[in-house]
Order: sequence, then structure tokens, then C-alpha cells
Amino acid sequence: MLGFVALVPWLRTLDAGRAARSPVRTMVNALAMSVLLTAAMFGWFGLAMARYFDVPGVLGLAVLLVLAPIFQPQMWVFALVRHVVRRRSGTIVGALAGAAAWVATEWAVPKLLGDTLGHGLYPAALLRQAADLGGAAGLTFLLLLANEAVAAAWAAWAASRGPAERARDRTAVRAIAKPLAAAVAVPLALAAYGALSPTAAPEPAAPPHATVRMGLVQSNIVDYERLRRERGAAEVVREVLDVHYAMSHDAVERQKVQALLWSETVYPTTFGRPKSDAGAELDREIAGIVNAAGVPLVFGTYDRDGEGEYNAAAFLAPGRGLVGVYRKTRLFPFTEALPAWLDTALVRGVLPWAGHWRAGSGARVLPLVLAGGREVPVLPLICLDDVDTGLAVDGARLGAQLIVTMSNDSWFTEHPQGARLHLAVAAFRSIETRLAQFRVTNNGASAVIDARGEVLTGTRVGERTLVVGELPAREPPRTLMVTWGDWVGRAGAVFLLALLAIAGTRAWRQRRRPLVEADAAAVAAASAGAASARASTTTGQSMSVSLLTPAARWLAAGLRALAVAGGATLVAMVLGGEGALGAHTPAQIRAFAVWVLAPEAAVRALLWASGAKLSVCAGDLVFVGRGTRRIELPAADVAEVRAWRLPLPLPGATLRLARGAQWPFMLARADALALQAALGAAVAVPVSPAHAAHYAHAALAPRGHRLWQHPLAKFVLLPFVLAVPAFTLHQRIAFGAAFGEVQLFGWLAYAKGFVLWWAAWGIGVTIAAAALRAAIEAGTWAVVAWQPARAPAVRRMLERAGLVLLYLGLPAWLVLRVGLG
Repeated sequence: MLGFVALVPWLRTLDAGRAARSPVRTMVNALAMSVLLTAAMFGWFGLAMARYFDVPGVLGLAVLLVLAPIFQPQMWVFALVRHVVRRRSGTIVGALAGAAAWVATEWAVPKLLGDTLGHGLYPAALLRQAADLGGAAGLTFLLLLANEAVAAAWAAWAASRGPAERARDRTAVRAIAKPLAAAVAVPLALAAYGALSPTAAPEPAAPPHATVRMGLVQSNIVDYERLRRERGAAEVVREVLDVHYAMSHDAVERQKVQALLWSETVYPTTFGRPKSDAGAELDREIAGIVNAAGVPLVFGTYDRDGEGEYNAAAFLAPGRGLVGVYRKTRLFPFTEALPAWLDTALVRGVLPWAGHWRAGSGARVLPLVLAGGREVPVLPLICLDDVDTGLAVDGARLGAQLIVTMSNDSWFTEHPQGARLHLAVAAFRSIETRLAQFRVTNNGASAVIDARGEVLTGTRVGERTLVVGELPAREPPRTLMVTWGDWVGRAGAVFLLALLAIAGTRAWRQRRRPLVEADAAAVAAASAGAASARASTTTGQSMSVSLLTPAARWLAAGLRALAVAGGATLVAMVLGGEGALGAHTPAQIRAFAVWVLAPEAAVRALLWASGAKLSVCAGDLVFVGRGTRRIELPAADVAEVRAWRLPLPLPGATLRLARGAQWPFMLARADALALQAALGAAVAVPVSPAHAAHYAHAALAPRGHRLWQHPLAKFVLLPFVLAVPAFTLHQRIAFGAAFGEVQLFGWLAYAKGFVLWWAAWGIGVTIAAAALRAAIEAGTWAVVAWQPARAPAVRRMLERAGLVLLYLGLPAWLVLRVGLG
């Protein structure tokens, strides 16, 4: 029950003092909280990894804490979104936005261990059943709202005047009681669902012909590498197999099991595709054991093809041999595989222990062939696969009737809390899909789990034992999670986008209202002569700028840098064939949206919201912002205009005042040279540094061709034009006609396919435009260093060349590619 109040003290620190007023302090607070949370809940993980890599435990823990903001990114995203929305839209919307940001971040950036707050409800049998509606992420969302409600009640209590007045003031009582009632309603609603929902009801006893009785072999043989070094590979393999043979014989002969399950990588070489004569002999030996036992065996092994090796699960049936192989989808970073963009000789020289395995292609349902020919469709999951909700959901959609999970948790030997967390996370896959599960590990915790997530029988960590359990194998009730998939995170992202759209609409409406420059009395008192004098001292045209505080400027700069880095990383991973991003368009689209579009959209929204018109009038710098905002700065107070050396998020300038201080606002999109010229009639001010000022002057000069420069033309219309012929050609090749998919699967499937192609081309055009932009910026800097005066003219020429290459080069490349094909 701690989960319903655990975050309340932290929420109060976010809402009190300086953190409540400053996004920077909120960010620092959240980063500190991510470190504290990691230390409190996952300190064992740093120690376990240190043991795995044979380094001091203190070093492993220190590395984990340094990486805590990456290990738990939802903490600081939650805090920042909550801070911004609360200030603009109030407590309730801020709480909803913060919770949405939390689950959206965990969906968009899957965490290494798949952990989320909702897993903390696993011990509560009634409360956890709602996971079949929204998964563990849905429980996390509700826990966050409950914490917010308790924090709101605390704030209302603290804001009331005193104990005596508090007792008499009904308003104060209601202010405290309402959020408390909401907080209490969350666990009550969860308990009611767990008690009354048909999908959460205990299953009736199934007849013997509808069940599977399986033996799970937990050998407690760990640290294969150390054993190999001490005793030799052949002797270790022999011991491992002999132990499993003996325990399996007991399961078949005395326990009368119908199937056997061994743990991950228990067979330390490829099965069915031997690398040597000795490997072929071991393959025949295992197949002979299965034939003699007369029951099927599912065990962890390796598989290989022309592209590399895979961590795999093999399905053997008596008399039929190998009936199927599943390849592990979710590999453990570094220990099992390096990201393609890091997989170089240099990196492998530094990390000689890094794995070479390749990821599988996703969920697969394979037949468990029982005696008499009965086949049970089974979803195999290996180790980290069971932290991925999507794999379990896909398996349920493919018709699985049981889940079998294999894991090698030997690195949890000295840290059983890690094994317990892994077991709890795996059990949520059964709740979400209502598929019962057999789960085996080499050293614990192995378990037989029913469709409600209940462990019917299990083991402790560090014991050699045989687990025997019987579970029904039948078509499960279709849960909302299976129907909609892992929808809570996506819904959170959509909610945040809706809030952003609403905020943008409000700002747009405010912008359209007439600007009130003065009240009626001031206008009546102003003389025509004064107005004429003011007009005569107005110099130049207005300049569009964005007024940013230093914190906002560096936040925008960081977001734009993140978008650039995210795009570059995505390109590297796609070109390198890294996992799903190598060939899976939806994965590419999601990664592009999270790492490129989202930060870029945030930057543009920030610049737009802080936009203003700058002009020099009557000896003053006048900034007219959106709505009725107006700021005036006497030109005589400006001592220097400093162009930004780092033009992020855009070129801009900072004003140094005559008294030596810096003006509180920084001017994004400000041309320092143009501003110097505008101030010239009122006061002469120097500009520095010269190279940055000349670059800004060239970069911010009018580009012309506004239609072709518009983002909608570049990134929406052009990809559409390119996608139409490419998708039509794909239809002819794959389905035999331009609308072949319509005839086979209908218009909806055709439309979904086209949208994917359109989005993929959008990503491609964006990447091409980014490459051209990099070349244009590099060319501009080169000219600034060589002949600054010619920089604007050369910049215009480069911009025209970039448009030609984008709008004509990409279609020409497509035509050439099709012609060569």
C-alpha cells in the first residue's frame, strides 16, 4: 500500500519553495530524486552488474547512480511537464499531465528492467487484476493520481489557518476531504474490479484432457564461465546435461509430467545446426532422451543462420525431433549484443566480453506436442522478453494458450530481490493476457503461475529442485490489453499532444485580439505633436525575435541538440540494421517521433510562445509580445550587443547594459548587425564577436521562396508525392495490381499501408533535408571566415541549391532507383 503515498513528500517539495517557480530547480530536484530512487530500489542491480563484470561493487553502484537519469528518465520528464502544466492549467490538469508524461515516457523509452510503479501492486491479488485493462502502466497511472490527491490534501491542510479555524471552516474541510476521497477511491475501485470482473475470477477446475502437467528443472548450476575455466568446457557440459537428464527422469517416471522445461542457454551450443561432430553427437543424445521419455522438451539453446547466432528456445517432440525454434527478441544491452552503431573493433577491444547475438523477429507461437498427438499452442519468452508487454500481447493474438518462460538469472544469486522483481514482472504478462505461465530459471525463482498472476508453486533462489505444476490450456478471455495492446503509454502521449494543441489554440486566439497599447485616457491626453515626434524617431522596420530567459534558452538549445543527436542516432541504427529499427517501419516512426519530432516541436512551441516584435521607437527598444505584453528598454542603457557564439536553438544575441549587467532576456532570432544599425540613430553600440554576428546576419536574412521553404511543403507534401509512386509499385510487386491489397484485405489495410509508406518517406525527406541543412550551415561558416561581407549572398545561393536538390534530387533518385530495379 506504500505505493499510494510513497511519492507524496517528493511532490510536496516540487510544489513548495523555489522549485515551484523555476523549471531549472524542478529539473535539478527531479534528477536528484531519480538518483535516490535508483539507489533505494535498484542498488542491488549495480552490485550485481559489478559482480558480473568482476569489478568492485562500489564502482558498479557509482556507475548506476551516475546513469540514474537515463535509468529512470520518467522522473524528470514527469516533473517538468507537471511543473509547466500546473502553472498554466491548475492542479488537476497538471496531475493528469504529469501522470500521462510518466507512462508515455516509459512507453516511448522502454527501461532496461521493464520496471514501473504498478509492479509494486503485485502482492495485492485484488488490486493487480486491473492490469488486464491497462497493463502495469495503467496501475502506475492510477498510483500517480492517488499520490497527487494525497499531496493536494496535504497542501490544503497546510494552507488552512490553524487547528481551531480548520475545524470550523467548512471550506477548508471540503478542500482537504475532496482529494482524500479521490485518493481512497483509487484502491477501492481497483479492489472492486478485482473482486467483480469476470476476467479476474478464479478459473474452474479444468478436465485432465484440457490441462498440461509440466516439470520445470531448476539445476542451480551457475557461473558457467568460471566452471569452464576451472574444469574445462566438456566436463561442465557433461555435468549440466547429466543433472538435467536425472531430474527429468524423476519428473517423467515419478511425477508423471506431460512435458519438460529447461532454463535459458542450458544447452551451450547450437541445436539442430551443430558446429562440430561433438555437437552433432550431443544433439542426437538429447533427441534420444526425448524419444525414450515420450514427452516433449522445451529448452534454452542457440540457433544460427547466415546473419549470425541467436539466443533461442528449441521445441522437441518424441518421434518428431525439432518442431520449432524461437529466437529471443529483447537482448540484454552489451552483454548479449552491442548496438550496431557501437559495434566496432575499437569498442570490442575495450569491451571484450560484449556479446555477438542477434535479435529475433518478434513473438512466435509454437506447438507443444503431447502424447497422443495433442498440440497446445505455446508462447515462448526468454529472459528480458517477459518485461515486454507487446510480445505477450502479440502471442495472445496469435492464438497462444500458455506462456513458457525461460531465464538464466544466475547474476541474481547474491541479490534475490532482483529475481523476485523479475518474477513479478513476468507474472503481469499472465494477468494482462489471462494466459497461464510456466516459468523456469537455472537458479530461481521458478514458478507455475495461473491466469490471475498467482504463483501456485515455486522455488527459492539458490536451490536445486524440480517444480511440477498443472495448468489449463484453453483459449483465454480476450482482455482489453490484448484488444488494444499496450495502450496507456500511447494514450498518455496523445493527451499531452492534445494539451499542447489546446495551448497553441489559446495563444493563437490571444494573438488575434487587438493589441491595447494604452488606455483611453492616455490616448486622449497624447498630443498630435508628440505622436508625430515619436513617429519621426522610429527607425527601421520591426524585427521578429523570441524573448527567452537564460534557462529557457538553454532548455531550447538542449532540446534542439537532442533532436539532432536523435536523428543522427536513428540514421546510424537504421543503416546498421540495429534490431527492429533496421527494418521495422513502425519502430522507426515511433523512435523518430520520440527523439526527433517531440523535442523539435517543443523547441518551436517555446520559440513561438515567446515571440515578439522588436522595433526602435522614440529612443527606446520596444518589444511587443503576444496578447498585450509590451516591454520597453531605453536604447541609451544598451552598452553592447553580443551575438551568440553557439547559435542554438537559433542565432541570437544578448544585450549588455551600461551598468555592466546582462539584460534578463536573451533574443533568439535576433540579427546583431541589423539591431546595431537600428540603434544607430539613437545610440552607437558595438557588436561582438564579429564572426558570430556575420553568421547570424547571413542565417537570418530573408530566404525567399517562402512556399518551398514551408515545413508543410517539405515534410508533408513532398513525402506524399514520393510515397504515391513508390507505394503503387510495392502494390504491384506484392499483390499483383495497384489496388491488390484492397481486393484481398480491404481499404483499411490499404490505407494503413500507405500511411506507413508516407511516414517512412517523411522520415527520409527529413533526414535528407537535415543533411542539406548541415552542408548549408558549414558553407556559411566557411564564407564567414573567408569573406564575411559575401556571406548573405552565398547563403542565398546555397539555400536555392538545397531546395533544388531536395525537390528535384529526391524524385530523380527515386526514378533512377526504380529504373535500375
